[in-house]
Amino acid sequence: MSVEDAWKALADQASGVLPVREMFAAEPGRLEAMSLDAAGLHIDLSKQAWSSAAFHAAIALARAADVAGRRAALFAGEVVNVSEGRAALHMALRAPTDETWSADGAPVSPEVQKTRAAMAAFAEGVGSGRIAAADGRAFEHILHIGIGGSDLGPRLVWEAMRPLKPKIGLNFVANVDPAEIAAALAPLNPARTLVIIVSKTFTTAETMANARAARTWLETALGEPDAKAHLAAISTNLEATAAFGVPADRVFGFRDWVGGRFSVWSSVGLSCACALGWAAFEAFLAGAAAMDRHFVSAPLERNAPVLMALANVYNRDVLDRRARAVVPYAQRLRLFPAFLQQLEMESNGKPSRRPSAGVVFGEAGTNGQHAFFQMLHQGSDIVPVDFIAVREAREGPPDQQAMLLANCLAQAEALMTGADAVEPHRRFTGDRPSSMILLDRLAPASLGALIALYEHKVFVEGVVWEINSFDQWGVELGKALAGRILGELAGGPAALHDPSTTALIARLKG
Repeated sequence: MSVEDAWKALADQASGVLPVREMFAAEPGRLEAMSLDAAGLHIDLSKQAWSSAAFHAAIALARAADVAGRRAALFAGEVVNVSEGRAALHMALRAPTDETWSADGAPVSPEVQKTRAAMAAFAEGVGSGRIAAADGRAFEHILHIGIGGSDLGPRLVWEAMRPLKPKIGLNFVANVDPAEIAAALAPLNPARTLVIIVSKTFTTAETMANARAARTWLETALGEPDAKAHLAAISTNLEATAAFGVPADRVFGFRDWVGGRFSVWSSVGLSCACALGWAAFEAFLAGAAAMDRHFVSAPLERNAPVLMALANVYNRDVLDRRARAVVPYAQRLRLFPAFLQQLEMESNGKPSRRPSAGVVFGEAGTNGQHAFFQMLHQGSDIVPVDFIAVREAREGPPDQQAMLLANCLAQAEALMTGADAVEPHRRFTGDRPSSMILLDRLAPASLGALIALYEHKVFVEGVVWEINSFDQWGVELGKALAGRILGELAGGPAALHDPSTTALIARLKG
């Protein structure tokens, strides 16, 4: 079947479909066919709006688009990021040490293992106090400076995994807004703080502005020579890191086949490895590797990332649903929607022959229920929802965990079933689709599997939409214009702009 025929066959299945609540009775085996377990996660897609026929038509579309072939190319290290001529091999970063990986024909496993060993030694050294501050005492805080993928992944991991009383605290700075760096530095003791600067090229404007502010803070308190003992960097630009004052043995690199939003598995995650301990970081890698094995080996009709992707494609392209809510019923995962905004919208928010990435938004449940759930239940737009729940609480009163889970399941059920009432304001149409992802517990391995699930989901969507999910040219124009405007705000010559921008620059300068 051609791709065009597969798209038509899928679209044809959207008409005359029963409400989801009725399809459970009309389609025996629906729950079993649309639910599966993968890498310790349970995924239930049976509340999605597709019929059994549409479900199988979506799988046929994945076959016609050659998802299996493109998956094989991805894992073989072929050039899948065609606009930049690169492989996308973040899976190699979390692979077991006995596996062999290559990028565009060149072996990468020895380098990966060398970097992983260096990270482990550094993380253990910081945790034990062997790698110490200038005065010989142990570090008590880490300040992680990055932006985009160099910030969102590590920030999510720390928020999800941090102990209630960490031995080493971890703070993050990303925004070039001076308020963020000021707020991050205010509670810290420079004599006890390690600053880790994350920028592959060591030229990212926002990151380097914050890095300079942090270095000045250290030098003011400790003096220039001692400040160097409080610096580390994640970068491949050794000349720039040396000029900045970072000791050579505290610079960790990663290759160009690691995209920023897929980089938390690399040395970009070093701050988390230091603060959480290497054993926790290794378990995080192992959980993602387990999802990799599932993705590469499971048949399409029982493949979690494939089915998650196809549900989104069906909603986006066939049913014209332009937004999706992601609601983790776990406060520790409250940053997951923000992480997915970059992962999904930067990866697949690109020109395509068909509608591609929609808007992703969300908030932790139950907070989201008191914010945007009114619109989810009764709004004029139907917004599919990804619910994420954790069976066991890590801490706190057990009865509150049961209350949290009851709310999660009830919201998913209410969206599907709706409710009849005489008064219009109490009437719920129902038939609003959702997916459910259940974790037994929120642990490093399950977190790794969850992130990898969505990474591969994004890749499958890109294949179906005929998009390169691994570049991000759309951010470049604004960055170039920002540099020009910065010069003008600093007193440089005026450039040619539209009337609105010209007037705003004048107002800011005046």
